[in-house]
Amino acid sequence: MAEIRASGGSGLNAAPPCPDEQARRAAFGLYGSQPLASAGRRLAPPIVLIWGPGSFGLGLGLSAPVATLTALVIFTYVYIAALSLLRLAAAFCAPRPAVRAPLAPEHLPSMSIIVALYQESEVVAGLCADLNRLQYPRDRLDVLLVLEADDTETLIAARAAARRNGFQVLVAPPCGPQTKPRALNFALQAARGELVAVYDAEDAPRADQLIAAAESFAANPQLGVVQAPLGWYNSGESWLTRQFALEYAAQFHGLLPLFARLGAPLPLGGTSNVFRVEALNDSGGWDPHNVTEDADLGFRLARHGWQAGLIEPGTGEEAPTTLDAWTGQRSRWLKGHLVTWLVQMRKPRQLLDTTGWQGVVALQLSLCANVFSALAQLPGLVLIALGLVLVLSGHGTLLTVTGLALGCSAWLSALICMALCAHRAKVRSRLFDLATAPIYWLCQVPAVWRALKELGAAPYVWVKTRHGVSMTRREAPDDIANNLDADGADSVSVRLHRVAVRQAP
Repeated sequence: MAEIRASGGSGLNAAPPCPDEQARRAAFGLYGSQPLASAGRRLAPPIVLIWGPGSFGLGLGLSAPVATLTALVIFTYVYIAALSLLRLAAAFCAPRPAVRAPLAPEHLPSMSIIVALYQESEVVAGLCADLNRLQYPRDRLDVLLVLEADDTETLIAARAAARRNGFQVLVAPPCGPQTKPRALNFALQAARGELVAVYDAEDAPRADQLIAAAESFAANPQLGVVQAPLGWYNSGESWLTRQFALEYAAQFHGLLPLFARLGAPLPLGGTSNVFRVEALNDSGGWDPHNVTEDADLGFRLARHGWQAGLIEPGTGEEAPTTLDAWTGQRSRWLKGHLVTWLVQMRKPRQLLDTTGWQGVVALQLSLCANVFSALAQLPGLVLIALGLVLVLSGHGTLLTVTGLALGCSAWLSALICMALCAHRAKVRSRLFDLATAPIYWLCQVPAVWRALKELGAAPYVWVKTRHGVSMTRREAPDDIANNLDADGADSVSVRLHRVAVRQAP
């Protein structure tokens, strides 16, 4: 079962008093300095949309309901078409990692690693072993394990591991919402590095990941963050983990590389990010009141003029192995994506001025699209089936035929994107898994409704995913042969990959 990490509440007045200034800054620093950038401020639909398109649509709907419904359907069709084109572009555009400037070991910048732990006593030993395998000069590296005061078991395990490995353990005092971003903010104040890397407890990063990040920053002084591709080392454990692996392949080997090529903000993953400390301080750090602080920070960095890039060395993670755990994690992501969209859209014109059209489009076709897609899965399936019946019976209108074509193209584009990106990520893409992907997408329906329910009642509740439950060996994505079938089970991706190579610029 997933466990609740964060205290709930819908306002800042319910928070306990902070014991010291460091704890207060960690919990409320962003809210105090940039209140419009914080999810701690009351969330509401963008006012410009309410008084602009919203008022116009209401008036039009009352005076001409049929025309309004038709316009709404056409708008939905255009949005679906844009999502399909985005996925195809991601599938057929080769990724471009950030440019690197080779550095001698003695010229590498100082680096701090922050890992926020909560109820992770089972995986602390594996985490420390993987961090020790990172190829970075020890005299330029400090590792901070930050924990909560009430997590006694993990504190015991972390302190024992820290003594053996020379790491530092920090305890975040109770103050504000008990979330990962608050813990990261607290640890950031103790970090000594020019760069800060963030990992999760179950991560297994490639050994050369931090060097790749440091050399990318050296090549571009405007670079504020780099994201390493994420994958699952237990992807072959079940149908659920295989589907998750295909989804992650499309995200980190397709969509994010496309956004990076366009110069758009990156909706960051929650781990394997490396930041320039100057950029973190400039943008206000992580938002403790947002349960997807990573995606939010990616857009806020862009609004402060910082660029984002991708590096090649990846990180293996442990995928949820049960549907209950997957649903809890997905509900948190969807809730956070909606919260981030509401925060970023408080000042749409400012978003356009600071990030350009790329930032506006990326926000709508990433975080907004994730929530829209989850909400549309069930009604979309029903409408596709109804449209198919109408077309086959000879009663289909132009809108019906267009909707059926767009619905099928949306599914097909998603499958093509997953298959091609799986080949890039060296992940198996069996025909059975691709054919049953729509069933996996339907699993989002209860997750999105749970997210919407929590949005008003418990916006800061963090559904904790338990780690260390998989039987698969924890490993970094070094040996690509581990992810391929000897008998050519990856043949679907191989055929599509050949097409992509011919068409990639």
